Amino acid sequence: MVPIYDVVGIGFGPSNLGLAIALTEHNEQAEIPLTAVFLERQGAFGWHRGMLLEDATMQVSFLKDLVTLRNPVSRFSFLCYLKERGRLVDFVNHKNLFPLRVEFHDYFEWAAAQVDDLVAYESDVVSVVAADDLFAVTTADGRSYRARNLVFATGLTPLVPDGVELSDHVWHNSSLLHRMPELTSPSRVVVVGAGQSAAEVVAFCHREFPDAEVCSVFSRYGFSPADDSSFANRIFDPEAVDTYFCAPDATKDRLMAYHRNTNYSVVDTDLIDQLYRSAYQEKVLGRERLRFLNVSRLVAAAETGTGARAVVQSLTTGEQQVIDADLVVLATGYREADPSPLIGSLPCSRDAAGRLVVGRDYRVASSFAGSLYLQGGTEHTHGITSSLLSNVAVRSGEILDSVLTNTKSPVLATR
Repeated sequence: MVPIYDVVGIGFGPSNLGLAIALTEHNEQAEIPLTAVFLERQGAFGWHRGMLLEDATMQVSFLKDLVTLRNPVSRFSFLCYLKERGRLVDFVNHKNLFPLRVEFHDYFEWAAAQVDDLVAYESDVVSVVAADDLFAVTTADGRSYRARNLVFATGLTPLVPDGVELSDHVWHNSSLLHRMPELTSPSRVVVVGAGQSAAEVVAFCHREFPDAEVCSVFSRYGFSPADDSSFANRIFDPEAVDTYFCAPDATKDRLMAYHRNTNYSVVDTDLIDQLYRSAYQEKVLGRERLRFLNVSRLVAAAETGTGARAVVQSLTTGEQQVIDADLVVLATGYREADPSPLIGSLPCSRDAAGRLVVGRDYRVASSFAGSLYLQGGTEHTHGITSSLLSNVAVRSGEILDSVLTNTKSPVLATR
């Protein structure tokens, strides 16, 4: 017998973890609980583990955790985590809204452990098809599931520049810490990118390898500061999703252009200042290890056997320079989650640009009886917050409410 669930989640990062918690809290009080399972390809919970640098901090307030904006009294909050870890008073005395990233990851693991009865790890979904008004889901090891509702939260995909391939000495920053044991005493590291991750990798390599030259390549004149001012941060408010969703397409485009500097290709001011101080100090001392190749782009990066050869082109003169390095790190961002390869056979509606049509409740428009929800991949409909942590708690509640309203099952019909 293939089990039938009210909800099957594909992927178990922070977004579907937030949904699992919302389901758990609902079921603790519901007369008839929802049945659910979340399928995760990894062997355990993990969120950007390759960039959990010891001194890196979150860019969102701890109050934008998995639950607080939806349910401020939840036992799954970051404050409850701190209390259980014995650090609540210490954190309050710290007078800081932004925890270390390693600490917030530990909070995620703590929360995930409390709902692990809903998760099947090492479950790589390879097929989703329609079967008798249900979604039929199959994993790589041959397990099958049936779902009345399917929630995609498969995360982001590393973006690599055209013409460049990852290799032994060309990495994407998402694998940085995983692969660091492969690198010993480098003499030169090239880091490509202009955003927060790129700046963090530059600072990390400069600190960890005191004898190495670190070359930072980016197309801007300098690192641009992130706009984290109070008014600009309103773009991440739950109410901002309503505003964006209801806006005409031209207005959506303008809003994205106005506020890209809250998140994309921008760096925290403190880190910019730290890098500038380091570069200036080295210039004073006459030993410049930190080099900034600005207004430039990477046009090629290839293996040399013992390292990588990067070709960097000036955007002003067109002149190219060849840089031999022990390592090239591509901090070049990510692509939005795209469920299309898995749901290509389902009757889903798309707009003129070929993008999925998604309702305000994150439900894909479809003639199919079951409901398909997206956590991520909805920036074109819901705005800049769709792939970020800021709205995880509220979005989880909205999807749960929609599931309870729209699920067509004999059990839920009795409610």
